[in-house]
Amino acid sequence: MALYGNESRDRVRDAVDFIEVVSAKTELRAAGPNRYVGLCPFHEERTPSFGIDPVQKLYHCFGCGASGDVFTFISETESVDFKGALELLADRYGVKLAPQTTDPQALAKMRKRERLLELLERTASYYERYLWDSTEAARARSYLLGRGLSEDALKAFRVGYAPSAWDRVLLASRRGGFSERELSEAGLVARNARSGQVYDRFRERIMFPLADLRGRVLGFGARAMRDQQGPKYLNSADNDLYHKGRHLYGAHLARADAGRTGEVVVCEGYTDVIACHQAGLGNAVGLMGTAMTAAQLTEAARLAPRVLLALDADAAGQEAVLRAARLASRQDSERKLDLRVVRLPSGPDGGLDPAELIARDGPEAIRRAVAESVPFLRFGVEQVLARGDHASAEGRERMLRELRPVLGELPDSPMLMELVQLVAGRLQLRESEIAAILAARPGSGARPGAPRSGGGGISRREQSERSFLALCIAFPREGATALGQMDPQQHFTSDLVRRAAVHLASGRLTDPTAGVGDDDRQLAALLAALVAQAGALAGAPAGGAAETPLPAEGAAETAGVAGAPLRSEEAAAQIEVQRLQLELARLERAIMAARSEPDAQVSEVAVQRAQIKRDFDAAQQHALEVAGNTTT
Repeated sequence: MALYGNESRDRVRDAVDFIEVVSAKTELRAAGPNRYVGLCPFHEERTPSFGIDPVQKLYHCFGCGASGDVFTFISETESVDFKGALELLADRYGVKLAPQTTDPQALAKMRKRERLLELLERTASYYERYLWDSTEAARARSYLLGRGLSEDALKAFRVGYAPSAWDRVLLASRRGGFSERELSEAGLVARNARSGQVYDRFRERIMFPLADLRGRVLGFGARAMRDQQGPKYLNSADNDLYHKGRHLYGAHLARADAGRTGEVVVCEGYTDVIACHQAGLGNAVGLMGTAMTAAQLTEAARLAPRVLLALDADAAGQEAVLRAARLASRQDSERKLDLRVVRLPSGPDGGLDPAELIARDGPEAIRRAVAESVPFLRFGVEQVLARGDHASAEGRERMLRELRPVLGELPDSPMLMELVQLVAGRLQLRESEIAAILAARPGSGARPGAPRSGGGGISRREQSERSFLALCIAFPREGATALGQMDPQQHFTSDLVRRAAVHLASGRLTDPTAGVGDDDRQLAALLAALVAQAGALAGAPAGGAAETPLPAEGAAETAGVAGAPLRSEEAAAQIEVQRLQLELARLERAIMAARSEPDAQVSEVAVQRAQIKRDFDAAQQHALEVAGNTTT
């Protein structure tokens, strides 16, 4: 292994723009002459506790204790050792490293590797020139441009063309001083078993260079340009440099965008990745023609914590999604990988891939599909429901048995609630009926969707509705505005809670129990409980221990601890989040009901739900920001 001395390390450190390096992973703002702060890239937080010194090129997080210099930062964020971090930064900032080693074998191995990398780089450049300059490659140029790929995008990925002649690369490399052995070790030539003749491995094919994170060419993916030419796609054989299934196509170009957005989009094909970049998704990578491997999933997780699978919408693509999920389940839990699925539409000839979707519907179509990606759990539930037999009791029971491991392992969460509601709607069953069939979750005596202990037999849906009304009572001005935007008959599923909402909306938020008849003890009891809960939220004496309200989806972090008073601005933000959550639930019920009608107009309601989901995400982000400002 090559060792680098202090001189090389110091020259790289001096050349590095530390603000630029860190900004690729988290947004920074100036906080003094020699200090910048931002959210820590090593742990989840709402308020900045991470800071850097751009002159000394050091960082420290007061939240999790992470600290180090520029090389440590690259080692931790790129999952490489010191040598890898040094080489990455040297490449990025154009610093020539001087290796120091006393081990002859290590030095010989390093020089051999450098020779092979130089050979592959020369060959990639040759293929590039041949694609754009030769008459023979005209058909290949026409094919690529006909798929909607621009010349600029193709050149950014260094796409090339291998000529049909059997010895072009062989002869040119020999003239450059490379041996047949080096050509063979680089995977560029093959040998005829009978005659012993050496010839170019890639001929009459479109060439896609396969590079590592530093952009160094390790091998090629090659697409045939005529029928009966052998395999449609031919990859470099495994060798000392290239290992099929270990790398992601375009990762070196996607690194910056993936680090900035916290997301990486995984496609199947080379042209899918190029088309996505051209459409504005600079964080797209590809599987290099292989089924997703554990190494590739690890590589994707190094690029960003959220991995979005934009695989073909055919049976093979869906199976690839399931395979990726199984791999993700075995990943290190500390990595906190967020696996999501980009749902691609089907075309007349089957499932579309990203490049086909862009060609058919334009760049906005793929950007919209990515923005509307769904958690893998929801995708998995939808797959079970889509392929199951809804007509018979046995078919519904079979689907529930298949879903039991998925739902049974989920803790109490808005995701669990949403999925149980989804299953209930599709199978036309009550949530309590589903809960009676599904196995109990680990560590809990309750079943998904069933009443929770401490809730007096109240379902999570009703508990959410009650929590919303308690917030409205605690902050009547903001609550009146929210209730004025709602229809109690549509937004509240419990008859009792619905009656409470109607009562409160009639101007009773400041005196909730007034006007309730002595004969309506149920309503009086509910309103009294809501007043006690509201007292804890507003910081006023509640006459006893108040129940902490259930936060809406994704808003758990803004709720604080039980009994902690909320500021008016926080309350307004939380009320809006919970109002939109109830609106989402209402639209979901409307979609489920519409699907059972013969002439259902589901698409219109689905469009409404998509808009409300965007509003909900924005409101949730605002609530988190307000909560963060409160703690500073």
